[in-house]
Amino acid sequence: MSESDSPLEWRLRAIVGEDNLLVDEPMSEHTTFEIGGPADFYVIPEDFDEVRDVITACKDAGADYFVLGCGSDLLVSDEGYRGVIVAVADGLMGVSVEGDQMCCQAGVGLREASEMACELGLSGLEFACGIPGSVGGACFMNAGAYGGCMADVLKEVRVLLPDGSLDDVAVEDLALGYRQSRIADEGWVVLSATFDLDRGDPEKIRATMDDLTHQREEKQPLELPSAGSTFKRPEGYFAGKLITDAGLKGYQSGGAAVSKKHAGFVVNVGGATAADVHAVIEHVQDEVERTSGVRLEPEVRFLG
Repeated sequence: MSESDSPLEWRLRAIVGEDNLLVDEPMSEHTTFEIGGPADFYVIPEDFDEVRDVITACKDAGADYFVLGCGSDLLVSDEGYRGVIVAVADGLMGVSVEGDQMCCQAGVGLREASEMACELGLSGLEFACGIPGSVGGACFMNAGAYGGCMADVLKEVRVLLPDGSLDDVAVEDLALGYRQSRIADEGWVVLSATFDLDRGDPEKIRATMDDLTHQREEKQPLELPSAGSTFKRPEGYFAGKLITDAGLKGYQSGGAAVSKKHAGFVVNVGGATAADVHAVIEHVQDEVERTSGVRLEPEVRFLG
């Protein structure tokens, strides 16, 4: 530590240790878009108490903070983030299994969770085998794919409430809807999630996962950095079809483009900046609204 360290920096180091606090950390290394300037502080808590203490320290200092999972639905500005990134996907990685229930800490990847469930002969998480997010982020937005979503398999979620207390909240009390939840609405932080799964044949579970992976590889531009589906599905429509019908497949601004493979994805074709992505998103929104009357709403979250 140097004498120039701020009081907040001293306190964060005291909570997580020297090795788990990074200063001016480039967020391009922590998002699937591979875009984003530096965050003032990048903190890796290793247990629930450290998450609570880090967030308390931020609040006491009046500092902005953001809880980061796998960075799979996130666009960080080119200027970066003036605050504290609380990186749970680097620290909260515990998994426990009891009978047909599997409890994963918030930082566990959904893909990894579905792989573990398959190996244990537990069915229910097959739909999640290709979702590139964390368990915490998936609960936050009720992530889903191929006819399944988190609401179908969750039993309960352990959350950190704004007052610093922990609570176990049953799935029926989470108000999970399409890309929405009480977690998001009320500023809760997911610490772990318990899944209620069913016994199944590991070979059949694997076959289903292989089939979904094949479908995803055929239809989605997985070879390029992106944040997954860029836009929410408008009621009664498909975003990708509206964008295709507007003639925008392949539309490019700087290093960002509408995927030629699946128009619902904005991809980083090389050296894209956040400004490039914003330019593509805004052009798509304007053109789709002009041609169809539908205003697309981004599914990607913006930070900084």
